[in-house]
Amino acid sequence: MAEKLKIDSEKEIKRIITQSKQAALMVLQNYDLDWEQIRFNQLSDTCTFIIKTSKGGSFLLRIHTGMSREEIDSELIWLDALNEKMDTPLPKGILDRNGSRSVRINLENGYFSYASLMRWVEGVHASGGLTEDQIFREGMLLAKLHQESQNFELTSNFVRPIWGEESFRQSMTRLTKHYDRFLVDTEFQLYQSAAEKILSWFIKLSKDGERYGLIHGDLHQGNIIFHNGEPRPIDFARCGFGYFLYDIAHTILGLYPWQRELLIKGYESKRRLEGNWFTALENFTVMVMIENHCHHAPDPRETEGLKDEQPYAQAIIKNYLAGAPFLFNAIEI
Repeated sequence: MAEKLKIDSEKEIKRIITQSKQAALMVLQNYDLDWEQIRFNQLSDTCTFIIKTSKGGSFLLRIHTGMSREEIDSELIWLDALNEKMDTPLPKGILDRNGSRSVRINLENGYFSYASLMRWVEGVHASGGLTEDQIFREGMLLAKLHQESQNFELTSNFVRPIWGEESFRQSMTRLTKHYDRFLVDTEFQLYQSAAEKILSWFIKLSKDGERYGLIHGDLHQGNIIFHNGEPRPIDFARCGFGYFLYDIAHTILGLYPWQRELLIKGYESKRRLEGNWFTALENFTVMVMIENHCHHAPDPRETEGLKDEQPYAQAIIKNYLAGAPFLFNAIEI
């Protein structure tokens, strides 16, 4: 039985990290890797470790929980294809001694999980704020990813999540159980109203190759690093099927309004946005913001940060419900 991740208490977080450390040491025996240091990186959807070697550089070891082998392998297959087509360095999976992309680990009490090893992508997060050139290039990077997504040939055994109406409903169910950690009832009611508006709009959308396909699914500013001024995307663990504008929404959510405009210009320098993309992007931006809060709601490490974000989040939701554009406009808190 695959164990599902449940990060809802400090005790559970410590248990998962301890178990993952033990699993990581077991996994490394499956690779021809002359490693000399293993260091815990972070616990989110996966538990990750940085592996340093004496001559071969650094690697990222991921302990997956609640994911099938097919999903993990499919992510790495897409990354292989992107690495062949794009001139931007990307994460790349490493095969084990048996030529497998993922390794099964047997855990305690009959549970099991999978692990994967990836080559580390060199780069650093932007410090002191993003330059205009960096923001413009982020837009270009998104457009390139979406162009290659359109060219990728799916196979029958390719399995990745779908980010859309059903996944959003599941996120709201999660929030319903944990909202009182950072929201009062009146604030939660605004979230519910916004979710209803998003869902009533979402069911009218149509899927076609120009607007929908394989996406990164989590390309926020924390998942973009820079090397010699060029942006590099990392952490494709949430890649799946969704609208390209939904992908863009993750990136622009952490930007100021004037920066969002610049990113869109960078995107359209490579790939034009068609139709009423502005309204769609506003809907997706609110959707992504709510999803982020739903995802982090059970995690006690995130509670204070979620509380701090509420003045801005509530202001965005109120503008959205009132039909007042907010994407490129500064809003009052």
